[in-house]
Amino acid sequence: MLKVAQAIIVEGKYDKIKLASIIDATIIVTNGYGIFKDKEKLELIRFYAREKGIIILTDSDGAGFRIRGYLKGAVPKGSIKNVYIPDVFGKEKRKDKPSCEGKLGVEGIKKELIIEAFNKAGIKFVGDEDISGEKKIPLTRADIYEAGLTGSPSSAEKRKKLLKKLGLPERLSTSAMLDALNTMMSADEFYSIIQKLAEEKENV
Repeated sequence: MLKVAQAIIVEGKYDKIKLASIIDATIIVTNGYGIFKDKEKLELIRFYAREKGIIILTDSDGAGFRIRGYLKGAVPKGSIKNVYIPDVFGKEKRKDKPSCEGKLGVEGIKKELIIEAFNKAGIKFVGDEDISGEKKIPLTRADIYEAGLTGSPSSAEKRKKLLKKLGLPERLSTSAMLDALNTMMSADEFYSIIQKLAEEKENV
């Protein structure tokens, strides 16, 4: 079983059950919007953020992003990392019908996709070592603009295609997308993907 040092924040008990079968870590359940009124649990999350760091792994729907936004503002100190599961449409086996947006939550995502999401977020599993010794020059908002992902009428569509290609949720804000890109790739790799997307459009 894989192990991470940080505490992981998920929405529900079934998310916790799924994650606990894959990763050895402290897992805290928000009980959905319940975290908005649960002062004791929020203090616990703040403690872990200061002492070990926390990883937020909510669903990729509107509710999940609302909880992420709340925690970001409610946890002023410590380390917060975001792990995003991809947009996968379907229905969890235990449910009678799909969610409002028709997307699978953490509990319904395959193990391999969850591990891939952690890798994309730059989360190091205990025992893994980074031996490359290379320092990446981070992407900036200027790079995002130069790539046409902001500042033009077609930017929203370009961002949507990029996020889909990278297996990231379509709801990501520009800031969150930039953070995710910087954990996943170098500037050269980023521009290579942008070039490939442009070529794919030309060939359609």
